[in-house]
Amino acid sequence: MKVTVTSIKLKGPFKFFALSAQALKIARQLKATNCREYKKRGFWTTHYTMTLWNSEAELKQFAQSDAHLQAMKDSATIAREIRTYTYDADHLPDWPAAIQLLLYKAKITRF
Repeated sequence: MKVTVTSIKLKGPFKFFALSAQALKIARQLKATNCREYKKRGFWTTHYTMTLWNSEAELKQFAQSDAHLQAMKDSATIAREIRTYTYDADHLPDWPAAIQLLLYKAKITRF
């Protein structure tokens, strides 16, 4: 199975509204997939997600389609930085471990 952990740092607090609109569409898309588990948290301008997938193929199919794909294309308008880390595991990490993975192992995209 695959775990993906993601963080997004917004350009400012007012970008939260745009993020929320995108997140709602992505959540609807996620519910229609075979995602095994999903967690999210965030405050002010920093937000996190983690997902557990049966396979890398299912993960990629989700990430590269519909609302998620559109959000990735639009991310430069709301984000200062996005970090993503994907690895093999059979369960999601706790939040402190997830944040450490993002700090030290993630792919970083800055806008």
